[in-house]
Amino acid sequence: MAVVFGAFGAHTLEKYLDVAQLHSWHTAVEYQFYHSLGLLLLCFIPSQYIGNQKRLRLASIFLLAGIVMFCGSIYLLSTRSITGIPTGILGPITPIGGLCFIAGWLLCVFSLKSGKQ
Repeated sequence: MAVVFGAFGAHTLEKYLDVAQLHSWHTAVEYQFYHSLGLLLLCFIPSQYIGNQKRLRLASIFLLAGIVMFCGSIYLLSTRSITGIPTGILGPITPIGGLCFIAGWLLCVFSLKSGKQ
Protein backbone atom coordinates (compact mmCIF):
# COMPACT_ATOMS: atom_id res chain seq x y z
CA MET A 1 0.00 0.00 0.00
CA ALA A 2 2.88 2.37 0.68
CA VAL A 3 4.08 1.91 -2.89
CA VAL A 4 0.58 2.58 -4.21
CA PHE A 5 0.22 5.71 -2.05
CA GLY A 6 3.69 6.86 -3.10
CA ALA A 7 2.88 6.45 -6.78
CA PHE A 8 -0.49 8.14 -6.30
CA GLY A 9 1.20 11.11 -4.66
CA ALA A 10 3.93 11.36 -7.27
CA HIS A 11 1.76 10.95 -10.34
CA THR A 12 -1.69 12.23 -9.41
CA LEU A 13 -1.57 14.49 -6.37
CA GLU A 14 1.33 16.58 -7.67
CA LYS A 15 -1.19 18.36 -9.90
CA TYR A 16 -3.39 19.35 -6.96
CA LEU A 17 -1.15 19.84 -3.92
CA ASP A 18 1.50 22.39 -3.13
CA VAL A 19 5.09 21.48 -2.25
CA ALA A 20 4.50 21.42 1.53
CA GLN A 21 1.46 19.16 1.16
CA LEU A 22 3.35 16.79 -1.14
CA HIS A 23 6.21 16.71 1.34
CA SER A 24 3.78 15.73 4.11
CA TRP A 25 2.29 13.04 1.87
CA HIS A 26 5.79 11.71 1.14
CA THR A 27 6.60 11.65 4.87
CA ALA A 28 3.50 9.54 5.53
CA VAL A 29 4.48 7.16 2.71
CA GLU A 30 7.98 6.75 4.16
CA TYR A 31 6.73 6.06 7.68
CA GLN A 32 4.15 3.61 6.35
CA PHE A 33 6.80 1.82 4.30
CA TYR A 34 9.36 1.54 7.09
CA HIS A 35 6.89 0.40 9.72
CA SER A 36 5.20 -2.06 7.35
CA LEU A 37 8.60 -3.51 6.58
CA GLY A 38 9.25 -3.72 10.32
CA LEU A 39 5.98 -5.58 10.82
CA LEU A 40 6.92 -7.99 8.08
CA LEU A 41 10.36 -8.59 9.59
CA LEU A 42 8.80 -9.34 12.98
CA CYS A 43 7.21 -12.39 11.38
CA PHE A 44 10.63 -13.81 10.61
CA ILE A 45 12.21 -13.58 14.05
CA PRO A 46 13.32 -17.09 15.00
CA SER A 47 11.39 -18.43 17.99
CA GLN A 48 14.53 -18.87 20.09
CA TYR A 49 14.91 -15.08 20.14
CA ILE A 50 11.37 -14.36 21.34
CA GLY A 51 11.15 -14.02 25.08
CA ASN A 52 7.53 -12.89 25.26
CA GLN A 53 5.20 -13.83 22.38
CA LYS A 54 2.26 -11.81 23.76
CA ARG A 55 4.40 -8.70 24.03
CA LEU A 56 5.61 -9.16 20.46
CA ARG A 57 2.00 -9.49 19.28
CA LEU A 58 1.13 -6.31 21.18
CA ALA A 59 4.11 -4.58 19.55
CA SER A 60 2.71 -5.53 16.15
CA ILE A 61 -0.69 -4.14 17.09
CA PHE A 62 0.89 -0.85 18.18
CA LEU A 63 2.89 -0.61 14.94
CA LEU A 64 -0.24 -1.22 12.90
CA ALA A 65 -2.19 1.33 14.96
CA GLY A 66 0.64 3.81 14.39
CA ILE A 67 0.47 3.28 10.64
CA VAL A 68 -3.27 3.86 10.62
CA MET A 69 -3.27 6.87 12.96
CA PHE A 70 0.01 8.59 12.12
CA CYS A 71 0.16 7.96 8.39
CA GLY A 72 -3.58 8.02 7.87
CA SER A 73 -3.98 11.38 9.58
CA ILE A 74 -1.09 12.86 7.59
CA TYR A 75 -2.62 11.56 4.36
CA LEU A 76 -5.90 13.25 5.28
CA LEU A 77 -4.25 16.45 6.54
CA SER A 78 -2.11 16.84 3.43
CA THR A 79 -5.11 16.45 1.11
CA ARG A 80 -7.60 18.57 3.04
CA SER A 81 -7.50 21.28 0.36
CA ILE A 82 -9.00 18.89 -2.18
CA THR A 83 -11.07 16.61 0.07
CA GLY A 84 -12.58 19.27 2.31
CA ILE A 85 -12.27 16.96 5.31
CA PRO A 86 -12.41 18.96 8.57
CA THR A 87 -9.08 18.66 10.34
CA GLY A 88 -10.06 19.48 13.92
CA ILE A 89 -9.75 15.94 15.22
CA LEU A 90 -6.87 14.89 12.97
CA GLY A 91 -4.25 17.11 14.62
CA PRO A 92 -4.21 15.18 17.91
CA ILE A 93 -4.37 11.79 16.16
CA THR A 94 -0.98 12.25 14.48
CA PRO A 95 1.09 12.40 17.69
CA ILE A 96 -0.94 9.55 19.21
CA GLY A 97 0.04 7.49 16.16
CA GLY A 98 3.66 8.50 16.72
CA LEU A 99 3.43 7.33 20.31
CA CYS A 100 2.05 4.02 19.03
CA PHE A 101 5.15 3.67 16.83
CA ILE A 102 7.41 4.31 19.81
CA ALA A 103 5.48 1.90 22.04
CA GLY A 104 5.51 -0.74 19.32
CA TRP A 105 9.26 -0.63 18.86
CA LEU A 106 9.92 -0.56 22.61
CA LEU A 107 7.66 -3.57 23.12
CA CYS A 108 9.45 -5.31 20.27
CA VAL A 109 12.83 -4.76 21.87
CA PHE A 110 11.61 -5.84 25.31
CA SER A 111 9.95 -8.97 23.92
CA LEU A 112 13.19 -10.29 22.46
CA LYS A 113 15.75 -12.24 24.39
CA SER A 114 19.31 -13.14 23.71
CA GLY A 115 19.64 -16.33 21.69
CA LYS A 116 22.65 -17.40 23.75
CA GLN A 117 21.64 -19.95 26.36
